[in-house]
Amino acid sequence: MSVSKPPPPPSTSHLTIPPSSTSTPSSSASSPSVTPHSTAPPPPSPVKISMQEHFAINVCPGPILPIPQISDFFPRFHDYPCTPPPPREKKILKEETFNGETGGGYRDGERGGDNDGENDDVADSDDDDTYLGTLEFTLLFDQENNCLHCTIHKAKGLKAMDSNGLADPYVKLHLLPGASKANKLRTKTLKNTLNPVWNETLVYHGITAADMTTKTLRLCVCDMDRLGRNEFIGEVRVALKKLKEGENKRYNMGLERIAQNKESNNQTVEQGALVAEEERGRILVSLCYNTEKGCLLVGIIRCAHLAAMDSNGYSDPFVKIILQPDMGKKSKYKTSVKKKTLNPEFNEEFSYEVSLDQLAKKTLEISVWDYDLGMSNDFIGGVELGINASGQRLRHWFECLKNKGKKVEYWHTLTQQGAPNNDKPD
Repeated sequence: MSVSKPPPPPSTSHLTIPPSSTSTPSSSASSPSVTPHSTAPPPPSPVKISMQEHFAINVCPGPILPIPQISDFFPRFHDYPCTPPPPREKKILKEETFNGETGGGYRDGERGGDNDGENDDVADSDDDDTYLGTLEFTLLFDQENNCLHCTIHKAKGLKAMDSNGLADPYVKLHLLPGASKANKLRTKTLKNTLNPVWNETLVYHGITAADMTTKTLRLCVCDMDRLGRNEFIGEVRVALKKLKEGENKRYNMGLERIAQNKESNNQTVEQGALVAEEERGRILVSLCYNTEKGCLLVGIIRCAHLAAMDSNGYSDPFVKIILQPDMGKKSKYKTSVKKKTLNPEFNEEFSYEVSLDQLAKKTLEISVWDYDLGMSNDFIGGVELGINASGQRLRHWFECLKNKGKKVEYWHTLTQQGAPNNDKPD
């Protein structure tokens, strides 16, 4: 009797019940095979999800971050209010002198007492935290000749102002208070550089010891733009009262952006009486009585800080001198006209044939005029020297009479003296 082989077990992942171990061989032989009566569970069906959920899971694992904009790196380009960056610490620049002394520089917003009572605040602009560069210069006050020598050496690390990443810098100087074209000086312009070297000396004439105690020198570094308006880079200010006579003092200061507040503007208005006289300007006159020729030599050397009389902000000045009482045509002289300037240099000399005894009784009238073609000349200012004068004008006259043959030079402030009632064209 043949025994058939049992069929292979079904290929399922579920376990089958094995045959009983107590079965006898006869029973096993009689029964062909043992089939399980329990069936396997069906396989689990796949989870169904929507297309939106599929993309959300696989493509967007986290929150969407905004793309960085250029305004995130340069806050001043924001069109909407933004939180300003924290202020950074700025280096304290020191001013150096030739004799080895050093003085403290300024932080932005810290002016100390160097402004001579002027409380200046740092400009509230987007460039407060931008490094503007440094300026190196030297100041020298020559009291004997009433001159202030300003030597502009160089600047370093200036802020780029042009699209090529460079600048065309120059330096202009003003005396405060009373800044105007009359006391404006400027250097030449250097092209395409952030580290310009000028080594240029600018001279203020007619600066007295009294001016040194009240004036402040402002040095502005600007970028020249031929196609548009010149751009301001930064400035430094020096109180001249700290500059000693004959001291050649060197400065190396950081550029700042300074804006005058209302208090400083009010102080300038209160000083209107003093500024009003200075706005007319000053004149340098030399007197010398020549005993050999028996004549008075009057030299008109130069004028400084004259008032602007023309619409272009300048004047065309000339000087008239008259020795009173009138001696006829020989008593009236006139210099040449200097075009478009507020600091003319004449260096012209005139002589009056008069005895020393008669000269002591006379008065020399000096007046400065603005020349206008075809119109009445504008009176700028005048000064009278003689026995009836006072102060420095009288001292100048006495020294001329006392020191015969010696040329005596004095600066005089122009006033309303000599102003005619009816101006006639000359």
